[in-house]
Amino acid sequence: MKELIVTGDDFGLSQSVNEAVEKAHRQGLLNGASLMVGAKAATDAVERARRCPSLKIGLHLVLVDGSSILPSQMIPDLVNRRGEFAPHLVRAGFNFFFRPGVKRQLEAEIRAQFEAFRETGLPLDHVNTHHHMHLHPTVSGFLLKVGREYGMRAMRLPYEPPLPSWRASRDGLLRKVGACLLLSPWVSLLKKRFKRAGVCSNDFVFGMNDSGRLHLDLMLRFFKFLPPGVAEIYFHPGNDANELEALIHPAVQRALLASQIRTISFTDLVKHREVH
Repeated sequence: MKELIVTGDDFGLSQSVNEAVEKAHRQGLLNGASLMVGAKAATDAVERARRCPSLKIGLHLVLVDGSSILPSQMIPDLVNRRGEFAPHLVRAGFNFFFRPGVKRQLEAEIRAQFEAFRETGLPLDHVNTHHHMHLHPTVSGFLLKVGREYGMRAMRLPYEPPLPSWRASRDGLLRKVGACLLLSPWVSLLKKRFKRAGVCSNDFVFGMNDSGRLHLDLMLRFFKFLPPGVAEIYFHPGNDANELEALIHPAVQRALLASQIRTISFTDLVKHREVH
């Protein structure tokens, strides 16, 4: 069986992103969105989510390239004076791993973002991270620890199988294989941690290697080459008009029906596991 979760990331980043997410849900395939609780348009995003109760909302945890919830004086090793995380992923990763003081601040900020999500009153459908930083073992350890306290039951597994991805996009085979090999130890560790913690996840994700380029034709080819199991395709519909078109175009709706792919949410995954 092939099942598909369709998610919009960066919900709350800007009003234009929020508008695109709402439109993609009301008129298209988008059934989930990942909320950046510290972003400037987060309040607007929450209001839209409340108007769309069928849109499943998750937490898009931000620890790099974004704004913190805690004030800068509480986490001075994570953010600058304006409360902005560093945009350099590798440098941040070394910082998280090797500095004990940073680890304490990291856990505090993760907890603050979960608390901010709880205060919205929205049910927590899933959790993922900006730039997939939960592949970092320090981040995933704290995330699973804190998330358990806030009812987290499902997370994104950032694993994009290179061959189906290449067959759909017809581009970048070596790049996609190389990225898969580079990330494979961290993906394997994350799978093991999910299993121990009882956290549900997708089997595959699409959008990592073609972020910003998920146009209509590529979306249709993804349906054709989707592996059996639970796949998630995530979009940034407010950043690219082609991504929004791919989500709302009638041809995509028809292709999904013809392919007999069942659309689900992370909440559905959790319920299925509880039944079985």
